[in-house]
Amino acid sequence: MQFSFRPRAARQLALAAGVLSAASFLTSCNKGGGFTKTKSGIEYKIFKNVDGKYEPREVAGGEDPTYKDRIGKVMSAHIEYLTSGDSVMMKSRERQFGVAVRIPLEAMSAKTMGAEPEAFSLLQPGDSGVFRFNADTLYKRNAHQLAPANLKKKGNFIVLTVKAVALQTRDAAMAEAMADQQKMMAEQQKQMRAYAATQDKADDIILTDYVKKNNLTNFKKTPSGVYVIVTQPGTGPNAKPGQTVSVQYSGKLLDGKEFDSSAKHPGGAAFSFPLGRGQVIPGWDDALAQLNKGSKATILIPSSLAYGKQGSGAVIPPNSPLRFDVELVDVK
Repeated sequence: MQFSFRPRAARQLALAAGVLSAASFLTSCNKGGGFTKTKSGIEYKIFKNVDGKYEPREVAGGEDPTYKDRIGKVMSAHIEYLTSGDSVMMKSRERQFGVAVRIPLEAMSAKTMGAEPEAFSLLQPGDSGVFRFNADTLYKRNAHQLAPANLKKKGNFIVLTVKAVALQTRDAAMAEAMADQQKMMAEQQKQMRAYAATQDKADDIILTDYVKKNNLTNFKKTPSGVYVIVTQPGTGPNAKPGQTVSVQYSGKLLDGKEFDSSAKHPGGAAFSFPLGRGQVIPGWDDALAQLNKGSKATILIPSSLAYGKQGSGAVIPPNSPLRFDVELVDVK
């Protein structure tokens, strides 16, 4: 079967344009007045799509009498949370790699009134909605605390925009969710590979320069880009995946700042783990497979095989290549 590239690309562009126009429309609807209020205090605007145009849909008294027919089903939707100053707090399209979230629809109760479930009850498939919640009230319900002060600088409310996509039975939603999970994992891996391809080039320039400046000779560079400089040879065969290795180590940023060391752990005991099982950063699994028992080495790891673009807390910044000085004290 053959596919035409241009029509497919055109469809994707048209879809993207529709998504952006809907998002822009909902964000603009947050401005000004025209909100209706439910008895619990949620401010809302509901819109229906008529031939590609958004028209207001009235919900008399802030209750949709047809909602009883949707209870027990699952609504798929794209949602976005914003502060009163329009700063994005969460956007499901980004978090879900474009896949809609699925929201079980439940009967209203004192617990759900004034919160997101009540807002969802006002929407029918195809609708779009803008909801404004009192920020402190919503935080008390969901986090049992008041909203942070910096969040309320431009008003004590949180905006929720929702684009209701479809309504499904729970079984159908569960089956589709499993397929979507595979799509999201594939897209996540694709993005990670794209990140690594770009970042690894930058990191390799940094590491090559570091090796030269620090006169680190006789290094071995693995196919994944890890530098291994053996400073004291060991004996016997190299450690293999599945074997338990025990390592004394010191971890540093390339500026020399130490962020971790086995010497600082209780009793200064060596760190033990099964090699090649993903229990440590990938650069460690790669590098330690190049060593045998008793080896001492300096290991230079590109950021994509360490803590990536997230970094690790306050001690390891994003996109940081790392240095480890290690001793492989035992292999079992």
